[in-house]
Amino acid sequence: MNKTVRIVGLDCPNCARSLQNSINGLKGISNCQIDFTHSKLSFESNNVDSDLEKIIKLTKKLEPEAVISEIGGGQKKSNKKIWLDILLIAIGVIVAVFCCFVAKSFWLKTVLFCVSAVLLGYKTYIKAVRLLFQRIINENMLVTISVVGAGLIGEMMEALMVIALYSIGKVFEGIAIERSKKSIEEIINIQPEFAVKVVDGQEVLISPQEVNVGDTIIVKPGEKVALDGTVAWGEANVDVQSLTGETMPVFCSVGSSILSGSIVLDGAIKVVVEKEYGESTVSKIIKLIETAQEKKSKTETFIAKISKWYSLGVILFAAIVFGVVLAITNNPNTSFYRGFSMLVISCPCAFAISVPLTYFSGIGCASKNNVLIKGSGYLDVLAKVDTVIFDKTGTLTTGRFSIKEIKPINEKYSKEKILELCAIGEKNSLHPIAKSIVEAYLSNGKQIADASEIKEVAGKGIYFTYKRKQYFLGKGEGDETATMVTLQESGIIIGAIKLEDEIKHTSNLAIKELSEFGVKTMMLTGDNEMSAKKVAEELGLNGYKSNLLPQGKYEYIKSTKNKNNVVAYVGDGINDAPSLVLSDVGISMGINGSSSSIEASDVVLATDNPQNILTAIKISKKTHRIVWQNILFSLLTKVTFLVLGALGITGMLYAVFADVGVTLLAILNSLRALRFNDK
Repeated sequence: MNKTVRIVGLDCPNCARSLQNSINGLKGISNCQIDFTHSKLSFESNNVDSDLEKIIKLTKKLEPEAVISEIGGGQKKSNKKIWLDILLIAIGVIVAVFCCFVAKSFWLKTVLFCVSAVLLGYKTYIKAVRLLFQRIINENMLVTISVVGAGLIGEMMEALMVIALYSIGKVFEGIAIERSKKSIEEIINIQPEFAVKVVDGQEVLISPQEVNVGDTIIVKPGEKVALDGTVAWGEANVDVQSLTGETMPVFCSVGSSILSGSIVLDGAIKVVVEKEYGESTVSKIIKLIETAQEKKSKTETFIAKISKWYSLGVILFAAIVFGVVLAITNNPNTSFYRGFSMLVISCPCAFAISVPLTYFSGIGCASKNNVLIKGSGYLDVLAKVDTVIFDKTGTLTTGRFSIKEIKPINEKYSKEKILELCAIGEKNSLHPIAKSIVEAYLSNGKQIADASEIKEVAGKGIYFTYKRKQYFLGKGEGDETATMVTLQESGIIIGAIKLEDEIKHTSNLAIKELSEFGVKTMMLTGDNEMSAKKVAEELGLNGYKSNLLPQGKYEYIKSTKNKNNVVAYVGDGINDAPSLVLSDVGISMGINGSSSSIEASDVVLATDNPQNILTAIKISKKTHRIVWQNILFSLLTKVTFLVLGALGITGMLYAVFADVGVTLLAILNSLRALRFNDK
């Protein structure tokens, strides 16, 4: 029997996979799958109720923060827990301020210190102890040692700084994870909620899942195509922007293939279904998102990597020193003093404070340069990026049609008059070209007059009457890189307007600077070959791929990553979400980007300027260097004092100096990450 429940409170996909493997090891339970993106856990069992209890007990043991509940519950509780964590941290910080700057009595300071330390980090300490019993030592133990060690030598401010910074970072990480889980909500919104099936000549409203291959569905203006198929009757312009990212509608007539998720702009069409719901284009995009979440390599910060070995090494070294000194001197007091000195000297406060502080400084510096980085781990990955792959429309180009030329053919009409008449005809059209013409006319500060007898013919154009004269607006002769609109009066062409999707003026500089920096640049687009080639050649890209659906972009990025490239993908639309999630670093546009692309990405360009990609890489490299400087300096100093302390040459006073002094210098060095001079 299958059972699916909700699970919230897991920190990351790695935690989910680890728990999933442990559950699959339980007797009587098979095929356990944890969907981290949707917070769901499913499994197969002959005795669901009792085996669910086993799963809950094991989860409590391995992931104490995780909560399992029936579908429909648990999410609000998770959100409430985040707010409770924020409240406790806020109270803890207030108590810490009183402890460090107000309290004078030693005992009062001690009490306030203990209260603040517990409020700020009780989860960290509990998790450290729980994991220790499971023979796992990680950053939780590293931070716990830092707090205890600094507190015992009287450095209360230092101890509270460590746990406050760490806990605040964990809360922000939790919020980011919850937000990232919503990244496919907009993708789901492109799934049609219904299909209109034609049965014996009658229109019947049904769920898309109930439509079979070979059935005929009808789609009217403004509606979404429910399933992939072929047009059997009618013709219409179809908006495919949610699928390919391209703003130019596609004209479909009898015999044309049409994809689910497309929106019919004008006319009505009948579609013979060729793929069932689970195999439709929209369903595949959603599956790509979910698969990409699992395949994307999750980054670890240096503090997480170091803590795996550092904490264990420190504890073992202190124990060895205690044992050796006790064996030689037979003096427990001296042995304890030497062993504790080892813990104090090696207290990783310099790591626990300077490393996250360097990351915070780097993220702050990036934000001042209009780059929003969602986590410290992505700074590390950005520093290693060697390939940047761009979407075209809305990323390298403006994503909007701009008027390149207005051609009056009849000398009686000026350019201004041609634009005015076109705007009058296009005033109420939903077509993106129509909107561009209307916006161009309105930008002159004028009002658009009303036409009469307006008739829009799908795939052809618009007939309208203005001041007793009959006009027709339709597509003219142009090439694949530009669009031509012609205006006819009484059947005679009197003018034309040429429109193009304009390349951003910053894109040229961005590609040039990235290439000079040694970064390879590529472009993936759903647009046609001619248009893609023109943009690629004008920008000097290393290569391009055209006519790609989201699946095509996804597969290309996967193959590029398999060649050991560190890939950044830059996009702005719903169709870019799978690629943004799969790439090592997903970068989205902050102004014109869709909400799904912004949520799915790791980095947001606040001003939509592609030049800021190189700025982000440079800031990341600088931050990366400073982190390593602090780590190496701290390690070298501490190893020196550890040896001297083990030999009895230095005492606790030097231990305090090694800890506090190194931490102070590391903090000052960390603040350099706040400054960035591109020159």
